[in-house]
Amino acid sequence: MTAPPSRLDAIWLAQGDVAALLAVLNRDGEEARVVGGAVRNALLGETAGDMDIATTAVPDEVIRRVELAGFKAVPTGIDHGTITVVIGGRPFEVTTLRQDVETFGRKAKVAFGRDWKADAERRDFTINALSVSPDGTLHDYVSGLTDLAARRVRFIGDPHKRITEDYLRILRFFRFHAAYGEGAPDAAGLHACIVDRAGLDALSRERVRMEFLKLLLAPRAVATLVVMVETGLLGRVLAGVPLLASFENMRKVESALGLAADAVRRLGALGIRVVEDAERLWQRLRLSNAEHERLQSMATQWRGLSTEIGEQGARALLYRIGRDRFLDRVLIAWTRSQSGAADAAWHRLATLPLRWTPPSFPLKAADFMARGVAQGPGLGAALRAAEEAWIAAAFPSDPQRLAIIVAEATAR
Repeated sequence: MTAPPSRLDAIWLAQGDVAALLAVLNRDGEEARVVGGAVRNALLGETAGDMDIATTAVPDEVIRRVELAGFKAVPTGIDHGTITVVIGGRPFEVTTLRQDVETFGRKAKVAFGRDWKADAERRDFTINALSVSPDGTLHDYVSGLTDLAARRVRFIGDPHKRITEDYLRILRFFRFHAAYGEGAPDAAGLHACIVDRAGLDALSRERVRMEFLKLLLAPRAVATLVVMVETGLLGRVLAGVPLLASFENMRKVESALGLAADAVRRLGALGIRVVEDAERLWQRLRLSNAEHERLQSMATQWRGLSTEIGEQGARALLYRIGRDRFLDRVLIAWTRSQSGAADAAWHRLATLPLRWTPPSFPLKAADFMARGVAQGPGLGAALRAAEEAWIAAAFPSDPQRLAIIVAEATAR
């Protein structure tokens, strides 16, 4: 077996905002390191993402140092030792080393310390407990490098203890496995998630939503969701029957169209059959109003949508519901059809917004008032009738055809 690396060569350690912040914190008897996800991702050759920094300096000293350096300090979580440092508009979370005094999710009581090993051991998974010094030296107190090489997501210490500290770690276990794991989930971790699954009910729906939507975007979400179904955990989250085939098809269709993975659309594929499902998920996951409206639109009449709609029918639908809703609904219908992701007819239907932009309705109230239609309900009815006729006539712009539409709508 290849020995784990001892160093990390990353350009952000040598130059730029991260290096500047580390230089401010890592002197005069204090030490600072980049910790967690940025280190993990860099070792995997992925984008580092958010940069979290741990330091032996207490929060007041962190604030003093960064402000002297001309950076902005925001005490976003000062009770837990976290200061957000803003450099050139970019935020960095700087947290003083901690050890738990009492543990209960986000209400844990902590004490500040200087023990890097103790700080690592209070984190959730071994692959998230890695840290790196400004000179590139890697620090691994919990065999995170070995687990990262094996693509294994493993709780630090006793899985049950880690979970009862914060039950959101059940969902995080599956989310990180879907993102970074390979093969079956760690057996001990999976067993603890099953045993402690009732703890999910105590979590705020906002936190569940955030974690679950991230899971849906992960590369191995399908296989992970299968495990969650088999263990009864997915039903606990969704309170409904998941449509795994539709979810898998959505992943394939997005790839075939070159679309970025969309968490809300994937949630629709997984959990939406009828409008009532949109209402359930809205409440269950505390979705935003915009997310709820998208799910409602996906649930509306997707069963009647097929490639038989034809070009004019598709244009009419695109005009009525807009580009984003059109794409959502077409893709949901596609994933529930018998056609595969390579189907040319579905591909043409889904890419209609790239070929055609719906025009604006060219007629105005003045066009009808000039023909004697008075303001009031009759004018509104005439406009609606004219718009329907204009759509049915394939969106003409010819003045003569428009004049006929106005005359016929006025006569009604």
